[in-house]
Amino acid sequence: MTTFTQDIKDKLKRLNVLEKIIAINVVIFIIEKLFRLSFEWFKLPSGFSDFIGKPWSIFTYAFLHGDVLHILFNMLWLYFIGRMILNLFSPKLALNIYFLGAICGGLLFMLGYWLFPNFLGGSAKLVGASAAVRALLIFICAYMPNQEVRFFTFNLKLWYLAAAIVVLDFIGLTGGNAGGNLAHLGGALLGYFYARKLAKGKDIGKGFERVMDSLVSMFKSSKKSPLKTVHKKKSKVGGYTKADFSEFNNQKQIDVILDKISKSGYDSLTAEEKDFLFRAGK
Repeated sequence: MTTFTQDIKDKLKRLNVLEKIIAINVVIFIIEKLFRLSFEWFKLPSGFSDFIGKPWSIFTYAFLHGDVLHILFNMLWLYFIGRMILNLFSPKLALNIYFLGAICGGLLFMLGYWLFPNFLGGSAKLVGASAAVRALLIFICAYMPNQEVRFFTFNLKLWYLAAAIVVLDFIGLTGGNAGGNLAHLGGALLGYFYARKLAKGKDIGKGFERVMDSLVSMFKSSKKSPLKTVHKKKSKVGGYTKADFSEFNNQKQIDVILDKISKSGYDSLTAEEKDFLFRAGK
C-alpha cells in the first residue's frame, strides 16, 4: 500500500500545473457522482445578491461539471492547449489566464442574467471550466494568430479556429445553454485582451498573481505552530559579527560601482546603483 501511495505521489509531482488542475477536476467529479453530492454552495448563481452570500463560487464553479461529456471535452481541450501554452510561457502566466478567464466568464454570466433575465430564462447556476479553457484557447490564438496547426488532413491558422469557436458561442446564446455560452464569451474576451496586452509588453495578470502569492504565503505561514518560540542569538562567524559582514558587503558594492564609473562614466550606472551610491554617501 505504501509503495502504491508513493507511486501516485511521484506521478502527481511530474504533472504540470494545468494537468494538476485536470486531476483535481476529475477527482471532484468522481466524488460528486459516486456519493451523489450536489455541491450547491460551490456553483455560481446567476443573481448578484445570491453571489454576495458565497463569493468563493466565482472560482469553485469552474471545478464542477454537469455530466461525463461536459468534463471530458473540457479536460481534453485543457490538456492539449495547456501543452502548447506551457511550451512557450511560464506556469504562473497560464494560471493567471485560466483563473482570470473563469472570473470574467462568471461575471459576464451574472451580468447577462441581470440585464436580460427574460431572454436568458430566469435564474440559473453555472458550472464547468469552459470559460477558463476558452480564455487559454483564445489567448494562444490571439498571441500567434498566423501559427498553423494540423486539423485532420489540412493545416489551419489559429485565428480561424478562434473565430469559428467565438461564432459558435454567439450562436449558442439562442439555445438552451445561453448562460454557459455567455460565460464562454467572457473567458474568450479575457484571453484576447490578455494576449494583445502581452504582445505589447504588459502582463495584465501580474496584480492577480501577487494577490494569489500573498494568499498562498498566508496559508503556508499558518501551518507553523504558534507555540514555538525561537530566540536568535547574535553570534560571530570567523570573528566577525553580522554588522561587520554587512559593512564589508556594502563597501565591496561601493567599490564595484566606483570601478564602473571609472571605466564607463556615471551615466552608465543603473537607477538602483545611483540610489545605493547616494544612500551610502550619506
